[in-house]
Amino acid sequence: MLRSHLPLNALRAFEASARHLSFTRAAIELCVTQAAVSHQVKSLEAQLNVTLFKRLPRGLMLTSEGETLLPVVRESFDRITQTLSQFEGGHYREVLTVGAVGTFTVGWLLPRLPDFQGRYPFIDLRLSTHNNRVDVAAEGLDYAIRFGAGAWHGTDACELLAAPLTVLCTPMIAEQLRTPADLLKHTLLRSYRADEWTQWFQAAGLPADTVVPRSIVFDSSLAMMEAALQGIGVALAPALMFSRQLESDLVRQPFEVGITTGSYWLTRLQSRAETSAMLAFKGWLEAVSTSPRKVS
Repeated sequence: MLRSHLPLNALRAFEASARHLSFTRAAIELCVTQAAVSHQVKSLEAQLNVTLFKRLPRGLMLTSEGETLLPVVRESFDRITQTLSQFEGGHYREVLTVGAVGTFTVGWLLPRLPDFQGRYPFIDLRLSTHNNRVDVAAEGLDYAIRFGAGAWHGTDACELLAAPLTVLCTPMIAEQLRTPADLLKHTLLRSYRADEWTQWFQAAGLPADTVVPRSIVFDSSLAMMEAALQGIGVALAPALMFSRQLESDLVRQPFEVGITTGSYWLTRLQSRAETSAMLAFKGWLEAVSTSPRKVS
């Protein structure tokens, strides 16, 4: 049985020797003598009461016991190195991994991130985007920001803000739209949710049997808005996420009518305990967004 303290020097000598399959090359890497490395390995073998290497005329070969020990030692040293690298200026830098809907990321989150960085300089945010289809567990995410009704299996969800869908188009097309019925003369752009335009027309007062013309379907509101900016058609998108384009008059909102089909939510697996970095990010989001409503 090992003594109460870990033989770190011996484990390091073993790992280097196993990687090089040579005591000599391990000694060069560790800046010690070949005899010192050999002694450390023999000491470890004695403590474990096993043979870790077969000594060959021209090098070493791991025994089955050595092959069992090596990945554990290597992973442990890698984790120690990674953790130590996160200390900086007397602080521990925490890593926070967030996956967010691309529209939310570009239209709302990025302009506000400098504030978060200023408040929490020792949180390393790793941000990825998705099109509202995300596997939190498989992607190793701490949080996922997505659009919907807030009900995802095995997930805790905190509502961030609602984002009603409204008509957005270029100024040139907007000048041609006097009434909602004028939209039927144009190419309509929508997401994969097929009934959005039908809902909007009903909210705008058109008859329930209004036939919606053929539309172009996008898996991303960002791509949809790019098509609208190029004059390809009229988008039904969350105006809140495109406030900069509206303020610069790149696009216009010709009608005030909007429909609510969901909200943006901060979600995490119920099995995932919240770290201090996660709680800081969650608190910051709640502070800068509308009053949240939590559900499980």
